[in-house]
Amino acid sequence: MTDDVTSNGAGAVRQTAQQALERLAVEMRPQLHRYCARMTGSVIDGEDVLQEALLKAFEAAPRTEPLDNPEGWLFRIAHNAALDFLRRRARYNAAHADEDLDMIPALTSLVTEREIVAASLGTFMRLPVAQRGAVILRDVLGYSVDEVCTIMGSGIPATKGALQRGRSRLRELAAESDDIKPPELDDAERARLLHYVERFNARDFDSLRDLLAEDVCLEMVNRTRRAGRRDVSEYFSRYEETAVWHFVPGFVDRHPAIIAFDPQDPSGPPRYFVLLDWKNGSIVSIRDFLFATYAIEGAELFTLD
Repeated sequence: MTDDVTSNGAGAVRQTAQQALERLAVEMRPQLHRYCARMTGSVIDGEDVLQEALLKAFEAAPRTEPLDNPEGWLFRIAHNAALDFLRRRARYNAAHADEDLDMIPALTSLVTEREIVAASLGTFMRLPVAQRGAVILRDVLGYSVDEVCTIMGSGIPATKGALQRGRSRLRELAAESDDIKPPELDDAERARLLHYVERFNARDFDSLRDLLAEDVCLEMVNRTRRAGRRDVSEYFSRYEETAVWHFVPGFVDRHPAIIAFDPQDPSGPPRYFVLLDWKNGSIVSIRDFLFATYAIEGAELFTLD
């Protein structure tokens, strides 16, 4: 009997700890994505890294004891996942520069802070990894220097040095011209994207169902996944039942995308986006960010003329 009670008690503790971690992950998801997107230079890649980090977190979570600093623990996992991603992408830069710290001004003015927070994802990517991580955590997300050290696994001198160098470099980059040439699509890609948007806005969902491949995959980011034409067809039924969104063809972080606007607020900002993959004229993948609106923050957006 005693063993059963002990076993049941341990199980209840594990379940409570798991539920607490799940709630925290939901609350922190926008912040974690903000960090991952700026580390990878893309809101899309940032979501991939975030999902990888959360899977690792749930696998590694203590089963019997609460975490001392669960927020810092999640950020540390996200930081390491971002570094792994950058290594895989062969963009991992040297962690230290050769400048003399004494020659770098400490940038702490309100104007500089606003510039840092508003910097584009591409601008952050031009910083070495250690500078990028330190500036994002300290100046964008507001963590203390001590917390940044814990998350990044670095000492105070190295962290302060990375902050100073990163802030200085971001100010230099902010003064440069940011004219970016819009991406281009070939005629076939452009026609497919325009046709999808036109049929969606006309609410001709049967035509869109006809475009689905038999093995099509759907990801409603931060919500659910489905596979197969029959199950994915229900995706359009949900849109039929809900409020009307207005789609515009364009690019998100230079990926062909569909950008969603609220027709009740036509002059308002874009709300979310959808990514499509095609093969042999059929849709093989839909990645819809309707339930992950945080992902559009900071994205490089272009709309097709």
